[in-house]
Amino acid sequence: MAHIVSLAAQPRTTTGKGAARQSRFRQRVPAVIYGHGIATRPLDLDSKELERALTGIEPESTLIELTVDGQKTKALIREIQRHPIRPDIIHVDFYEIKSDEKVRLKVPVHCVGSPEGVRNAGGVLDQVTREVEIEVLPEHIPERVELDVTALAVGHSLHVRDLSIPNATILTHGDLTLATVVPPRTEEEIAAPAAEGAAEVAEPELIRKPREEEGEEVEGAEPTEEKPKAEKPKAEKPKGGKEG
Repeated sequence: MAHIVSLAAQPRTTTGKGAARQSRFRQRVPAVIYGHGIATRPLDLDSKELERALTGIEPESTLIELTVDGQKTKALIREIQRHPIRPDIIHVDFYEIKSDEKVRLKVPVHCVGSPEGVRNAGGVLDQVTREVEIEVLPEHIPERVELDVTALAVGHSLHVRDLSIPNATILTHGDLTLATVVPPRTEEEIAAPAAEGAAEVAEPELIRKPREEEGEEVEGAEPTEEKPKAEKPKAEKPKGGKEG
């Protein structure tokens, strides 16, 4: 049975960034509702009431009963935008639905039980896929799908085809892996990354070029041609007589 949350909303007469900022200043959250070919309608909701309503639920798979101007409308949350730094909700998109029309949505997959490969072989449970897409009537929307992993041994996997969701059609490909138990890591595998990290941190060996005055030759270096030393000009003796 679908989980239903009731929320009260008010229509917004103004749109745009300025209007949205005004709503947030008044502790309201701007929102829109669309669907079934009708024009998108701007709304706003009380921020504290919205936070309370969304606590402890799966927003994407929860039916929202919106009351706007005394009229109730069933909807699904299509998107929640939060502030990039604070956890505040800054915008919500609602999609209006009809009770007699099937909807497509994604529902979370939760693993239950302790796998045999973890209990008896030291393996590690790896949940590869955390949600699946289904088509279902609103009244049969499940809040979550439970996957029993108790019998899962090391090296074995469970796939989408192993799921059973009453009154729903699973649209996600059946061969997609949901969960697997991987073997425990060996001591060598654990030590290898540590050794690689230590090698990266090690300081490089200092290579010095031998000083020329030490008279050592550098291997592979091309010999340099010595330039002849300039000779000092010899003083000429004056011809005849002695130097005065």
